[in-house]
Amino acid sequence: MASTSDIRKGLCIRYNNDIYKIIEFLHVKPGKGPAFVRTKLKSVTTGKVLDNTFSAGHKIEDVRVETRSYQFLYAEGETYHFMNTEDYNQLTLSEGALDAPGLLKEGEVVKIMFNTEDSMPLSVEMPASVVLEVTYTEPGVKGNTATNATKPAKVETGAEVNVPLFINEGDKIKIDTSSGSYMERVKE
Repeated sequence: MASTSDIRKGLCIRYNNDIYKIIEFLHVKPGKGPAFVRTKLKSVTTGKVLDNTFSAGHKIEDVRVETRSYQFLYAEGETYHFMNTEDYNQLTLSEGALDAPGLLKEGEVVKIMFNTEDSMPLSVEMPASVVLEVTYTEPGVKGNTATNATKPAKVETGAEVNVPLFINEGDKIKIDTSSGSYMERVKE
């Protein structure tokens, strides 16, 4: 058993007869009344996100997890195929288990969390950022950069990302996987 002081991003807990992963948390100590922890939980089985508040000192049941490295092979409809980088065993997961399936490039190495009790895959941790090539975007207008204007761009995985006006087709861009937003242009 853990308490609210052990809450951190990525922790898996058992709550309402389901396993949830904490994706956001905030310790709040109001001037009046007891402290509490405001959390955003994502179900690893259904992918549903819910907000919950735990009072300070509340006991939570954490789930023991093990993380293994897997390489993304290919997607087939809504199923994604991965290969263990150590023993080459393959694993298939549904699209709902991934946080940002549109940003996953073939050959990308991800971390997959498993429940140690029954070896069930819980969630897929993407790298913090990915570098992808822009395959289509409208041409940028020179001199139209007085504001932070953006335009849609399609990347090699098929995802659409809003980018600044100076980005052209063929440019490689770095994308934040947690928000799916443009970070910077990558020079090679």
